[in-house]
Amino acid sequence: MNYPDRDTVIAQLGLQGHVEGGYFKRTFQADHRPRIDAGIGPRFTMTSIYYLLTAESPVGHWHLNRSDIVHYYHLGAPLHYYMIHPDGRLETAVLGPDLAAGQQLQLTVRGGVWKASHLPGGDYGLISEAVAPGFEYEDMTLGERAALLEVFPQHAELIQAYTR
Repeated sequence: MNYPDRDTVIAQLGLQGHVEGGYFKRTFQADHRPRIDAGIGPRFTMTSIYYLLTAESPVGHWHLNRSDIVHYYHLGAPLHYYMIHPDGRLETAVLGPDLAAGQQLQLTVRGGVWKASHLPGGDYGLISEAVAPGFEYEDMTLGERAALLEVFPQHAELIQAYTR
């Protein structure tokens, strides 16, 4: 299969730079339903985005979301995910098309888990994310290197690699 080039993907999907790194565009918010309040204020029941890492912007820096997020692989090179659970357990996954090599088409990350992503090769990797309750910036914490190293010193190499 021939994938479109990176510039075509960015232009056709209307992607913009994301604070975590890479590019994104919100594609859905459940504004046709009443908002819910899970103790953090009113939220859409679900939101969804496209998310793209590129060779020039290959890192989705460490961040923590309150909501649960399901990631869906679409196009391009495989994306590596690193997750640190509240108990310090590290989990890794690769989103990509090669199921025989253990890559996944879908990955669920529960709220409260630190997450970083990386495009180790290729020109780009494109995924979508479904977020429930819906994403709001105040529900996301960007990882600060010193603070993460203090809590999770056993993961120093990954924390240093994927924080600014």
